[in-house]
Amino acid sequence: MMRGRQWQHAMRILALAWPILVGQLAVIANGVLDTAMTSRFSSDDLAALAVGASVYVSIFVGLNGVLQALSPILGQLYGGRRYVDIGAEVKQGAWLALFLTIIGFVALLFPQPLLAVAHASPELAAKVTRYLGILALALPATLGFRIYASLNSALALPKMVMAIQIGALLLKFPLNAWFIFGGFGLPAFGGPGCAMATAIVSWMSFLVAFYLLRTRDIYRPFELFGRGFVAPRWAAQRALLRLGVPMGLSYLIEVTAFTFMALFIARLGPTVVAGHQITANFGTVLYMLPLSIASATGILVAQSVGARNLDSARRIGYAGIALAGLLSASVGAIVWLLRSLIIRAYTPDEAVAAVAMPLFLFIGFYQLFDAVQVTTSFVLRAYRVAVVPTVMYAFALWGVGLLGGYILGLDPFGVAPGVLRGPAGFWLGNSFSLALVGLGLLWYLDAIQKKAVRELRADASRMPARL
Repeated sequence: MMRGRQWQHAMRILALAWPILVGQLAVIANGVLDTAMTSRFSSDDLAALAVGASVYVSIFVGLNGVLQALSPILGQLYGGRRYVDIGAEVKQGAWLALFLTIIGFVALLFPQPLLAVAHASPELAAKVTRYLGILALALPATLGFRIYASLNSALALPKMVMAIQIGALLLKFPLNAWFIFGGFGLPAFGGPGCAMATAIVSWMSFLVAFYLLRTRDIYRPFELFGRGFVAPRWAAQRALLRLGVPMGLSYLIEVTAFTFMALFIARLGPTVVAGHQITANFGTVLYMLPLSIASATGILVAQSVGARNLDSARRIGYAGIALAGLLSASVGAIVWLLRSLIIRAYTPDEAVAAVAMPLFLFIGFYQLFDAVQVTTSFVLRAYRVAVVPTVMYAFALWGVGLLGGYILGLDPFGVAPGVLRGPAGFWLGNSFSLALVGLGLLWYLDAIQKKAVRELRADASRMPARL
């Protein structure tokens, strides 16, 4: 139960979280549109989308996670009122985005090693390769837009980002319909048509964001423009990478746990992987609620840390964790009760729906654990702590979740109960791993908060000597 000041912090978090949530839902709705519209084109294209989207998300989220190091850094600078330093960090973030784009291009244009894991047929591999090649064109714009979103997050101004994301969704729907099903002189591209629509929408969003940075008065104190060419500073790049690489790895670990689930489940046939894709896609939609609360909590904690108000940072952090857990557990119960209606909204295919139905037990069950782990990880990042949490993610999600899911789902040793063979085994392993990492992160957060207080007291005790 929350009381007094905790409720005040929770209300501050909610005021900041709701536009983040709406914007994230708009982004995720792009994936929902892709899945729902492609499922009405063909089950083969839906299977290609499931594999291709898993590969793309793994690459993009890993690179995007590195760039997210900007958020806590800019948040602390804003809390400390160091406005010109914010502009300098944004420019270094732009250079980092360029370097990451080159890495992403290579990974997206040469996905064959990952497709080999899925034992993809030549026809499926060809569609996935075409899909990823088109999405490579969207990568520079998506990473550029992430810089804009990180800056606005640090300033606690998510509504402009939300407006752009909603506009992008409104544009995505007609473009999807045009490119997937054809018309007005264009052939039907099927699944790869989703990637074409995504590339156009991504560049439109980036151009709007760049225009706002150039013209809005709110960004002028940061001196983003008008100071000439700024070369990459390797000290700044190292600082970003020191925090960004473990953050990116933690995102990559989390997403690749799902990616390899899809790749392994693809061995069981297109109908099974299509049912898994529907479950995973809706699970991603649900994840946006705790993610938005985690993002809002991290912003407020970073600002408090930058202002050297560690008591407020601690209270805000725990209020956010409790709020995310309470809301997500409630949503999980509702999803379980409405699972049949939700699945029917995705697909009319009876065989695909039969695969997805039992899997919804898991996405309803693990909501509490997922909310605790993501919110706690964002609070830790607000303290600029990411290495140990990344190790925890690797052990839990790969070592326990994915490996355990593989043993249960594919049953290579012949020991798994029949009810857990297939996708259910993978989902059980993933659920258990999320509970494990959530508990580990809570323990580590307590240690980090105590360390921060000790360091602040030590700095305070040295101040008279400096004077």
